[in-house]
Amino acid sequence: MTGTFVNAGVIVVCSLAGAFFIRGIPPRFEEILKKAIGLAIIYVGIKGALDNQRTLLLIMSLVAGAIIGEFINIDKLMACFGDWVEKKLFTRSAEPVLAAGITGKNSGGSFSKSFVSASILFCTGSMAIVGSMQSGLRGNHEILFAKSILDGSISLIFGASMGIGTAFSALPVLIYQGGITLLSRAVSGFLSEEIVREMSAVGSLLVAAIGFNFLEIKEIKVANMIPAVFIPCLVIGLFG
Repeated sequence: MTGTFVNAGVIVVCSLAGAFFIRGIPPRFEEILKKAIGLAIIYVGIKGALDNQRTLLLIMSLVAGAIIGEFINIDKLMACFGDWVEKKLFTRSAEPVLAAGITGKNSGGSFSKSFVSASILFCTGSMAIVGSMQSGLRGNHEILFAKSILDGSISLIFGASMGIGTAFSALPVLIYQGGITLLSRAVSGFLSEEIVREMSAVGSLLVAAIGFNFLEIKEIKVANMIPAVFIPCLVIGLFG
C-alpha cells in the first residue's frame, strides 16, 4: 500500500497548496490552463487505449458498463457525496480558513464537479490499474510514484482553479487503488497480462472522456461508465 498512500498524500498536499496559496489565477490563465490539461489528458487517454487488442470487447465493455453505471447513477452518488462534504465543512462560520480555500471557486456545485472530475481522472487511468497491480503482485511501487508526480501537478492546478474539492479525490484514490492492490495479492494467479491490458485500455478511454469535458465540448457523465473498466476482467476470466 506504500505507493497508494504516497499517491493520495501528494494529491492532498498539492490540492491544498493550489487552493490556499495559488488561488486567484486570472480567468484567462485559468481557462487556457484547463484547455491545455484537457488536450494532454485526451492524448494520454487515447494513447493508452490504443494498446487494446480486442476492439469488440472494448465496445461491449463500454456499453455494458455505461448501462450498469447509469442504472446505479454513480455520477449522482459522487456528486451528492461532494455536496455533503461541502455542506459539512464549509457552511459554518467557524471554519473561515477552509472556507477561504473555496471562495469563488466552488459556488454553484463546482466543489462536487472538481471532486468528481479529479476522482475519475486519478482513478481510471492505466497507471492506476497497472501501478496498483504491480504494488500488489510484486511490491514494486515505481509506477505509482511516477503517477504521484503527474497527479500532484494536476492537483496543484485544479486546486488553484477549482478549489479544495480536488483534495477530497484522495479518498477514492485510496479506496480504488488500495482495493486493486489488495485484490491483486489475493487473486494473483487469475489476473493475466491480457486482462490487465484490456482493463487499462477501457480505463484510458474514460480518461480521454475527462479531457473532452475539460474542453467543454460536450459534458460526459464519465463516472457512470466506471463499471466498464471491470467488464474485461469478467469476460476474459469466464470465457477466455
